[in-house]
Amino acid sequence: MLKHLTSVVALVALLPTSAVSQQEESYDYWQFDREMIQRGVQAILMCNGLFTSNRTLEQVFDQELAYVRNPIGTAEGGDYFIDRELRAVAIGADGAIPVMRAAFREGLGCVILAPDQGFQDIETLPSLTLPYPAGDPAEIPWPNGDLVESLPLPEGIDQGALAAASDWAFDRESAEQVTLSLIVVKDGRIIHERYAPGVDMTTRTRTWSTAKSIAVSLIGMLVDRGQLSLDEPLGLEWLPRTRSPETDPRRHITLRHVLNMSSGLYPVDNGLEYATGSGLAYWAGASSINGARNRALIREPGTYWDYENYDTLLGVLAMKLALGDETTYREFPRRALLDRIGMRNTLLSVDRFGDFILSSQVYTNARDLARFGLLYLNGGEWDGERLISERWIDFVRTAAPATAESGNFYGGQWWLVPDDRNDVPHDAYSTAGNRGQYVVVVPSHDMVIVRRGLDYGRQGFDRWDLTREVLKAVDAVSDGEAPRDSEADRGS
Repeated sequence: MLKHLTSVVALVALLPTSAVSQQEESYDYWQFDREMIQRGVQAILMCNGLFTSNRTLEQVFDQELAYVRNPIGTAEGGDYFIDRELRAVAIGADGAIPVMRAAFREGLGCVILAPDQGFQDIETLPSLTLPYPAGDPAEIPWPNGDLVESLPLPEGIDQGALAAASDWAFDRESAEQVTLSLIVVKDGRIIHERYAPGVDMTTRTRTWSTAKSIAVSLIGMLVDRGQLSLDEPLGLEWLPRTRSPETDPRRHITLRHVLNMSSGLYPVDNGLEYATGSGLAYWAGASSINGARNRALIREPGTYWDYENYDTLLGVLAMKLALGDETTYREFPRRALLDRIGMRNTLLSVDRFGDFILSSQVYTNARDLARFGLLYLNGGEWDGERLISERWIDFVRTAAPATAESGNFYGGQWWLVPDDRNDVPHDAYSTAGNRGQYVVVVPSHDMVIVRRGLDYGRQGFDRWDLTREVLKAVDAVSDGEAPRDSEADRGS
C-alpha cells in the first residue's frame, strides 16, 4: 500500500502548482458554498446565542457574531427572522443563495436545517428529553453542584499574584481577545472565578474544538469496556462504496490514527472549512458521518499529523456503531459522563440526522468545563467511582508519533506543552477551541484552569502563557519559572 501512496504523492508533486495557485486567486470556485455557509454560521450562532445561551440580540450581534465576516443585518433588524415561539431563526432573503435556518431542540441545542427545509420541518429534527438527575444544583455542594463555600485561599496561594493573572486574562492588549470567564480550581476547590459584564456562571457558550476532548472521553469509556479497540481497524463502510471493500486501503485506519489526527485521509478543512468539508455539516445541513467517510487515503496512516474535524467524527461514528442503537447512542453522553459529574448545563448537539457533532458543536458554561477538567485531574475518578481509566488518560496525554519531529504538541484529542516551552510544567495538558476555549489540567500543581472567550479576528490568546501567569500565584513556582517534568511524568 505504501508504494501506491508514494505514487499518488509523486503525481501530486508534478502538478503545475503556480498555475493552480494563480487560477485559485482569480476565481473562487466555492463562492456559492461560502455564502451559503456564512448564512449557516450566522443561523447557528444566532440561534444558540438567543435560545441556548439566553443572551440578548444586542449581545449576540456584539459578541457572538463578531466572528462572522459581514453578518446579515444588525440588532435593529435586517434580512433575518426570529421565531421566538419555535426558538428558530432564518438568515437571508430568497434568491440565488438559500435562506439558512436553525432551530433549538430540547436537550441538544440548535440544529441547522438543510437549504431546502423550512420551519415546517423543525419537528423532524432530533431532540433529547432524558430527565436530569434529581436535586437543585444550587443546593448541592461543588463539584457535583453549584453551592460553593466562601473560604480563605489555601495556604501557599498569593492573592495578589492570582488577581494579577486574572487581570492578565481579562485586560488584553487586543480588543479582539474577549475573555468571558476564568476559573481556577486548586486541590478540588474553586479559588478564583470571574466573569465579564453580561456573563455569569449559567451562561453557555460554544466550546468549538474543546468538544473533541469530551468526545475522546466518551470513546475512551467504550475502549475501557472492551467495546472499542485503539488498534483495530475502525470497521466503517467507506464512501464512495466500492465493488471490493476488502481492498480499500482505508480499511487499515484505526481508532488510534483518527484520535491522533493522523488518519492519512485527504484534508478537507485546511483553508476550506467555510467552503466545503466539515463546514457543510456544521453550517449547511449535510451529513457529518457521510462527509467524514468520503475522503481518499493519501498518506500512510499514523505518519503525518493533520488537524481535521472529520477525523474526530470518524471516532464518534465508531462510538455510535459500538453502542448499537439510536436511543442508547443519543443518551450515552448524559448517562455515562455529563450527569455523573454534574455537567447539567452542557448540551451536545447533532446534525439533522441525529449524529453528534462532537468535533465542535457543544454548548456549556465555565463551571461544567471545570468539572470536566477536575475529572481528569482526579485520574478519571469521581466520588470514588472510576469513570475513565488511567490507561486512557495516559493515551490522551501521550504525544502522537506523527508530532515527534515538530515538538510533541498533540496527544489524543488533547494538546500538550510543546517541547520548546520551559516556563510551564510539562505534565500540563489542555483542550483547545476556536475563539479561546481552554481547559488546562496541571497535575503537578493539582490545578485546573478554565478560560472561555469570544475572541475574533486576530485572536492569539495563549493558554500556556495563561498557565504561566496563574502558576505565579503558587509558592512552588518562583519568579514564573516552572520545573520541567520527566517524560515518564508526561505520559510518553
